[in-house]
Amino acid sequence: MSDRLPVFPLSTVLFPGLVLPLHIFEERYRALVRELQAQPAEPPAEFGVVTFRHGTEVAPEPGDGPAPPPTPVGAAELFEVGCTAELRHVTELPDGRFDIMTVGRRRFRVLEVSQGPEAYLTARVEWLPDETPDQLAELLRPRVLTAFQAYLELLRPSADILDQLPDDPTVLSHLVAATAQLTVEERHALLAAPDTAARLRAELRLLNREAGLLARVRAVPVPLSDLARPASPN
Repeated sequence: MSDRLPVFPLSTVLFPGLVLPLHIFEERYRALVRELQAQPAEPPAEFGVVTFRHGTEVAPEPGDGPAPPPTPVGAAELFEVGCTAELRHVTELPDGRFDIMTVGRRRFRVLEVSQGPEAYLTARVEWLPDETPDQLAELLRPRVLTAFQAYLELLRPSADILDQLPDDPTVLSHLVAATAQLTVEERHALLAAPDTAARLRAELRLLNREAGLLARVRAVPVPLSDLARPASPN
């Protein structure tokens, strides 16, 4: 079954259950926020977040100089799997911009992107099945948890390490994918993983790789934060 969904292309990857704050200043996305606010309380108002393969589509914020017209975006410029963002809180600023708080909700695959009568893009999507952790995922969870804690200690040795990590393997897999310093391509591959066990298995390999890299550069006299790959900006 496919549905049509308003989509917001970004340079970041959103995962179910993870928080994504956004500053909305382009008029087409202001219009989207106003439409979402006007919807009934149930079902929850949501839009799709899809990730650019290269670059960004967001125009400069007002005050940064004249904005070029939006570049048409097609499915080829976007990764094929995205996640809906459920609108949780909206703050309207005096000049009409919005600060919004969203939470990732459900995954989808993009079938077709189009620019219709709306100011923003829409996409025909198919929903990916909800994940139910199996026995393999349960077995992988403690191994990934241990690797994740070791990785965080290497990445931020002076910071407080997360002491209340989720027991649910799927929730843990999404938290690791969103928190570890990975490339956009690696994050998308984790979002698109067919099931929780496959995602955890891939994360175990990535965490061991990153921990090994961090361990080798600890003798370099610069902060580790300067050496880690930055997370993709919103």
